[in-house]
Amino acid sequence: MTYYDPQDGVRADGQLPKMQIIGLIGGMSWESTAVYYRLINTSVRERLGKLHSAEILLRSVDFDQIITLQKASQWEEAGAYLGKIAEMLTQAGAGPLLICTNTMHLVADHVQARSGGRLIHIIDETARAVLLEGCRLPLVLATSYTMEHGFYADRMAANGLAVLMPEPADRTTVHNIIFDELCRGIVNPASRFKLLEVIARGLAAGADSVILGCTEICMILDPKALGFPCFDSTAIHAEAAVTRALSV
Repeated sequence: MTYYDPQDGVRADGQLPKMQIIGLIGGMSWESTAVYYRLINTSVRERLGKLHSAEILLRSVDFDQIITLQKASQWEEAGAYLGKIAEMLTQAGAGPLLICTNTMHLVADHVQARSGGRLIHIIDETARAVLLEGCRLPLVLATSYTMEHGFYADRMAANGLAVLMPEPADRTTVHNIIFDELCRGIVNPASRFKLLEVIARGLAAGADSVILGCTEICMILDPKALGFPCFDSTAIHAEAAVTRALSV
């Protein structure tokens, strides 16, 4: 791995830093894509110093069109659409590639195939972070698609990790907060309290930690302020992208 000195922004061999272009498939929602952009650039600046920032190619989609496909369970069509975008970003020079949402990792295989294996999978990276902290049964807060379609739990299991999903009524509460509020840029203190109640019930049911398994939830919950192990998939995913981009 290439080493960078954050004091002067040069490599140990005296050469200027090199980084791969990070490809982002965003807009799902753009609220969380903006968080990705900030986190990635902040991390690059912290690692390289000076006024360094990330080299990024962003293709932001019309989220309402994606929601229409989700509601109609047209996952093949959605996968083909995002896969085409992945190919476009790859041809434009992107190295590591991110789908800036958990839910659409349901079609990650399409994106991985069309990107030539460049995809950094958000579930894999989150599972790795959870396991490193010694947690074994995290509660997942996410959209109903992520919590109920099985792809998330199956991918976690492939990484050696079991997950706990909220009860049906709580899944509806979390899903509605995400789509009706957070995706629209609304951060409601009353909804924060509802999420904390969902978490409390999950912990009482045996969860040893919590995964913010939707990229918007970090807008309303601060993992560092909760008093128990909490893993923000957005921050984990963004940091993985920077690590890969700087490993030139």
